Amino acid sequence: MGPAKGLASRHALRRYGLAALAVGLLSAVLAETRAQPAPDESAAILTSDQLLADAMRNGDKSAARRLLSLQFTFTDENGKTHTRKDFLADLKGLSAAATSNPAVATYGQLAAVTGERNSEQGKNVFFFDLWAKQKGSWRALTMQNAVLAEDGAPAMVEAQADDGKAAECNNPCQTIPYRVRSPAEQDVLNSFLALEKARIAHDTTEWSKHVSDNFILYRSDYVPVTKASSIAEIERQKQNRSAVTVGEIQTARLWVYGDAAAMIATENAPDHSRPPYRAARMWIRRNGQWLMTISLQTDIQTP
Repeated sequence: MGPAKGLASRHALRRYGLAALAVGLLSAVLAETRAQPAPDESAAILTSDQLLADAMRNGDKSAARRLLSLQFTFTDENGKTHTRKDFLADLKGLSAAATSNPAVATYGQLAAVTGERNSEQGKNVFFFDLWAKQKGSWRALTMQNAVLAEDGAPAMVEAQADDGKAAECNNPCQTIPYRVRSPAEQDVLNSFLALEKARIAHDTTEWSKHVSDNFILYRSDYVPVTKASSIAEIERQKQNRSAVTVGEIQTARLWVYGDAAAMIATENAPDHSRPPYRAARMWIRRNGQWLMTISLQTDIQTP
């Protein structure tokens, strides 16, 4: 699939549905890496993903355990995060309907399997399964789901402060509660902090330096947002002199595998403009610069 050309027209959304749009946009993001994986690697990743899904539906803890990394977490479409232990204890309860035509893309030793399926409530759910090659075998690092927007859903608008004053941003513009383990992790975090700081400052030039051309932001029940749409929104906020707030990171995990990196985090909106959410992000490194390619945000629903 070629690079995404932006969000489809309203007429096209009615005709094909936002679920198809979401999957198509993410396929373009994955193509941004121009990775050329060996056929056997892609097949092995898809097979592992299918075996894990089968193990969930069959309640086969032994089979599932062999496919999970020790750091594994699973976030369902309601934003509830399950540890590896909890996941294994309730495989059947967390299983989902089979998927059709899942997509796979590799980033060296990281790989992403994506697609959509129907939830028990009959909603279209977008899934993002992240795999890492550890000791010669592909193991699941994290799995995260989010409900796709329905036809007619509103466009996403960043949270804004009411008084129009510049919003203060220490976390995540200056620092986040995470202990850096390597220079590569520090480089990824530096790019992330610069990106968030640029959003606060309405600086589209700086913001653009830290995202890929086919960057897409997904959020529960909203239309996916491309890089071009994000820039237009930042410019609109600049024209209106709106003070933007960004989510404060409460917890985070970061993995760097060569020229690819991923982070999962739990975040809160400081102005309580939205529920807390679980965020999964991926980066690729090009010409020494880390570029965010995907941001998936799943709202955490209160019981």
